[in-house]
Amino acid sequence: MMPRTALITHPAMLRHDTGLGHPESPDRLRAALAALDTPVFAELVRFEAPLVSDEAVMLVHPREFVDRLYSLAPKQEGMLVGIDADTVMSAGSVEAMQRAAGAVTCAVDGVMAGLWTNAFCAVRPPGHHAEPDQAMGFCFLNNAAIGALHARHAHKLQRVAVIDFDVHHGNGSQTVAEADPDFFYGSIHDAGAYPGTGFAHETAHGNLVNAPVPSGSAGAAWRRAFEEKIMPALERFEPEFIVISAGFDAHVLDPLASLRLETEDFDWASREILTQAHRFCGGRLVSTLEGGYHLAALGRCVSSHVNVLMRG
Repeated sequence: MMPRTALITHPAMLRHDTGLGHPESPDRLRAALAALDTPVFAELVRFEAPLVSDEAVMLVHPREFVDRLYSLAPKQEGMLVGIDADTVMSAGSVEAMQRAAGAVTCAVDGVMAGLWTNAFCAVRPPGHHAEPDQAMGFCFLNNAAIGALHARHAHKLQRVAVIDFDVHHGNGSQTVAEADPDFFYGSIHDAGAYPGTGFAHETAHGNLVNAPVPSGSAGAAWRRAFEEKIMPALERFEPEFIVISAGFDAHVLDPLASLRLETEDFDWASREILTQAHRFCGGRLVSTLEGGYHLAALGRCVSSHVNVLMRG
């Protein structure tokens, strides 16, 4: 029997307005969804993302931070508030971030209930730069970490993992791993890119592995680092649930970094992670969109990634 893959998203995520010319624009989500709107994906289980529960958010973010963050959003359409030089809120941002995190927790619940085998969450804003007490790098709530900890908390698991192949290091996800030995975080990223974190010598409690690759690296070097560093560490951890922080901005066409990956490299990594999910987790896996800023490349990568999940 073919696996059933869910696609979880919500139109409210398009109402997170980042302003003219901002790379993390609503067009990113439109491009991802358009790529999945073909007969090839007719078998996807399509589901609208709910609002995330406060309980799930506070597995990662303190109540005081969450209340302050939500209060910063402008009430009037068309107004923007800058959290930092890169991170912008509009009147629609709070619902968008709540739906983005809610997509991942919903996906986890569906996988655990057997409603679908795995899931892809087409979301924005992304999440992996969001520290427990700081929004940054286009990110507000750490969607992947919230989903992974929700899997553990709500479904009585012990060891959960986030594997991150976005070109930028997920500093927020690493912070969660540093405080929690049963949360694994593995990241492969451009060593010279924002935010300048994610060093190879950092291991936390043995539940953290960073595989920074030199700027300008192509697929062969990236695959070698992934295979030799990320996968063995994940195997030693023996996760019971895996969340992928699926950023596609290491693509050769992407304007925000300088790795030179092709779509096939992301496919290969997706298959590697799926193999480990079947080995340790009974196939339980959720993928959530992080970066990817060249619209055509993003559409191709999302289409191909979801195809891998559907064949999983």
